[in-house]
Amino acid sequence: MSLLEKLTEDMKAAMKERAAGKKKLSVIRMVRSSLKNAEIEKKQGLTEDEVIEVIAREVKKRKESCEEYLKAGRQDIAEGLQEEVAILMNYLPEQMSEDQIRSLVEKVMAEVQPASPKDMGKVMGRLMPKVKGKADGKLVSSIVKELLEQ
Repeated sequence: MSLLEKLTEDMKAAMKERAAGKKKLSVIRMVRSSLKNAEIEKKQGLTEDEVIEVIAREVKKRKESCEEYLKAGRQDIAEGLQEEVAILMNYLPEQMSEDQIRSLVEKVMAEVQPASPKDMGKVMGRLMPKVKGKADGKLVSSIVKELLEQ
């Protein structure tokens, strides 16, 4: 079952749950809307990888908003956003652990042979397609920066 089909099935299930599935239903509808907008922008259907990319972008938006609301002292809104992130994470591939990312970064660095921290772009360029949708870009970037500075 494709990710789009899974979203549709989960949306139907959330509708049947009525009040209990209200939050999940609104999040799924929002994601489906974002996917539809991406299809319109691209002028053709999305591949599975592109669907994952759109969902990951929505997760990132919510995480960033959550941080801002926490800084502003709005715990109630931040909790709602965290619930949305938890729902969206069910549609993403299993996330890589920090150790897995670190070992992948070390392999890519062995291939690229960066001379200085200025070569971070070369490393990230090779690395990001391998971790797309499976790891947070901020975490990957910080690990690369840390290993380049050693």
